[in-house]
This record gives sequence, structure tokens and C-alpha cells, in this order.
Amino acid sequence: MKKQVFKTLAKVNKAILPSFTKKELDISKATKLQLAIIGYRAFVTINSLD
Repeated sequence: MKKQVFKTLAKVNKAILPSFTKKELDISKATKLQLAIIGYRAFVTINSLD
């Protein structure tokens, strides 16, 4: 059940949130909001794979 929720969240994130790798964002120059989005996406991705 939990895994399915994270898989759905990952699909929503992919559709809505920006992809910083496509924009070639330098992590050292990222704003706090961008870092928060990166962290959130990583958290959801890790939990959807387990």
C-alpha cells in the first residue's frame, strides 16, 4: 500500500515539478527552494523503489 502511494507521487512529481538535471542546474548555486524540491523528489523516488 505504502509503495503504491509513493509510485503515484513519483508520477505526479514527474509531471508537475521541474527537472533540474535537464536545466543543468549547478547544485552549489541552487536556491533553498530548489534544494528542497531535489530532496523531496529523491525521498519519493527512494521510497517508491524499496
